[in-house]
Formats: sequence, structure tokens, C-alpha cells
Amino acid sequence: MLAAGRDIYSSRCARCHGGSGGGGTGPKLADGEVVANFPEIADQIDLIRDGKNGMPSFAGGLSDDQLVAVARYTREVLG
Repeated sequence: MLAAGRDIYSSRCARCHGGSGGGGTGPKLADGEVVANFPEIADQIDLIRDGKNGMPSFAGGLSDDQLVAVARYTREVLG
């Protein structure tokens, strides 16, 4: 699952959040930032699915399993 999350992150998220999650046009996710901002993974998944402010919605582009995979990758590998 983490390998799938890495692939999704690289193709869909890294452009804004940085290749290693250090931030850019999107906020920093690395170094515990994503977990600090979203203590519950379900809240992070909701944001990825629904989007907010400058964050686009991935509801039509990612399955439920893919949403979980990319959220877990940001929390367990980048975090």
C-alpha cells in the first residue's frame, strides 16, 4: 500500500507539496506536519478527496483505496 501511495504522491502531490513533503505552493507535510494538522487520518482523507482552498479535489481521480494509500504514505513515510 505504501508503494502505491508513493506513486500517487509522486504523480499527483509532489508538484505542490515537494518531492519529500517539504512544501512549496502547498503546505509542508513532512516532519510530522501532516499528523499535527490531521491527527485523525479520516480528516486528511476527506481533505484529499474533497479539496479545500487551493487544494484540488481528487474525488473523481482516486479510488477510496488510493486515497488511503496516499494519506498513509504522507503520514508513515514523509511524516
